Amino acid sequence: MTLWQQAIEDAVGKTRENINRFGDKFPHVGAGDKYILNDNTDWTEGFWSGMLWLCYEYSGDAAFRQAAGRTVDSFRRRLDQNRVLDHHDIGFLYSLSAKAQWLIEGDEEARRLTLEAADVLMRRWRPQGGFIQAWGEEGDPHNGGRIIIDCMMNLPLLYWAYGQTGEEKYRNVAVIHADKSRRFLVRGDDSSYHTFYFDPQNGDSIRGGTAQGYRDGSTWTRGQAWGIYGFALSYRYTKNPLYLETSRRLARFFYEHLPEDSVAYWDFDAPVNGETRRDSSASAIAAAGTIELLSHLDGTHPDRAYFEAALQRSVTSLVENYSTMGQPDAEGLLLHGSYSVRENKSPDDYMSWGDYFYLETLLRLERGIPGYWYERGQD
Repeated sequence: MTLWQQAIEDAVGKTRENINRFGDKFPHVGAGDKYILNDNTDWTEGFWSGMLWLCYEYSGDAAFRQAAGRTVDSFRRRLDQNRVLDHHDIGFLYSLSAKAQWLIEGDEEARRLTLEAADVLMRRWRPQGGFIQAWGEEGDPHNGGRIIIDCMMNLPLLYWAYGQTGEEKYRNVAVIHADKSRRFLVRGDDSSYHTFYFDPQNGDSIRGGTAQGYRDGSTWTRGQAWGIYGFALSYRYTKNPLYLETSRRLARFFYEHLPEDSVAYWDFDAPVNGETRRDSSASAIAAAGTIELLSHLDGTHPDRAYFEAALQRSVTSLVENYSTMGQPDAEGLLLHGSYSVRENKSPDDYMSWGDYFYLETLLRLERGIPGYWYERGQD
């Protein structure tokens, strides 16, 4: 059995045990050796749903299918009640739950729910400024003109909605936001801002900033990872070569700035000493994004060998040095993730998104199961 196979079997076994542990709750982040469990009211619940669907695709075990279906029911109730949906992370929530069910089973109700979710995300579009507002109500004095790089992973919901309906509004909004993100969030040295502020009335640029990075001008590693994957997905949907170039630039910066064990610290600019926190979730996201990036580079591309070797080193280190493989009672899959170091919020623990992208990476490497960001068979 290969290392990837061992890691997958371990992850699937833990996820099976977690179905009973978690019940109708959703894992958020770790606290010690346990997950904090939420009702379906945060931005992270889709990752648990996505893990259940991945495990079902891998194993065919009906227990995963039943548990995943219950999460989709929960997401239906959440949307019907409009419960904590006034933010941009609708793609994280509904791509990995309802859209996953549509992709796997062709369930028409799941498709309708996902399209309704795309309309919820469209409510974040601010036409005067030309961007999707990340957080806060429209007109919020602090966040009214703010975008964040994480949103690149929410745009696939809009691209998908365009493909399903033919309605140009979805694609147009996604492309305008991706272009603005590329111009203002990605810096000339191929690093990235976490957030950027615009005048909400006319879209004039104001300044870059951060919410979870070391400082406003630093490079938060998880944000860099979101950019790698998000721009590669925008390329998949649009074939705009600038998006692929941006993903490639962000990925090379990411791997060139990793420490010796090929797993990221929480910010590339944070001073490194014995107390500096890692973020295994950033490396898991970057790995999944690099697989997507590689799928668009032909065999003669000069960067292909570099990224293949970097991916191999990083995933091997995640499995051998950061996973809970061999710890049968562990609830999480990856150790040493960080939610928000600067706020001291779970700075060294399990992260539900880290677990999801770790499993997605392994299954795509071993089985070609690609996750739930686009239609199967899409060129």
